[in-house]
Amino acid sequence: MRRGLRYVPVALLLAVILELAVFVGVGRAIGFGSAVLLVFAASLLGLVLLRREGMRAWRGFRDSVQAGQPPGERVTDGLVGLLGALLLAVPGLFSGVVGLVLLVPPVRRLVRGGVRRVAERRVSSVAAGDLFGPRRVRVRQGAPQPTDTAQTGQPAPEPGRAIEGEIVERRP
Repeated sequence: MRRGLRYVPVALLLAVILELAVFVGVGRAIGFGSAVLLVFAASLLGLVLLRREGMRAWRGFRDSVQAGQPPGERVTDGLVGLLGALLLAVPGLFSGVVGLVLLVPPVRRLVRGGVRRVAERRVSSVAAGDLFGPRRVRVRQGAPQPTDTAQTGQPAPEPGRAIEGEIVERRP
């Protein structure tokens, strides 16, 4: 995780430069005053949506927990909605457009799937199961393929030894 943190200052600098370039371009196209009003309107809309998305995420989480269902789907949907509203609330035209795009349902669904995959990789399988429910795995029939233990870093299981896991779905 630390490896990626060294790029944060560079990414923030590039984001500021991009925001300024977009603002200057829009300001030249529609006028400086109109561009400033557009930034203020987008930020105000973002603040309103931030409250709405936060309440929606909390209600979805609470309803899932009360129904005894895994809350992961609602949590990731709420996180994507909150990120979209937050980007819209941050003063800037480019971040506002990205925030609006994240609030569009088909895009939100795609991003939600990506957030879920990242979360499943970063937490233990037990936590991922509690959060998102049982995982679906693909089972390929045929002869077992030899695995390269140097790539995985784990020794290959001994023949006849049980591997801990859970079968979710069996296809004939």
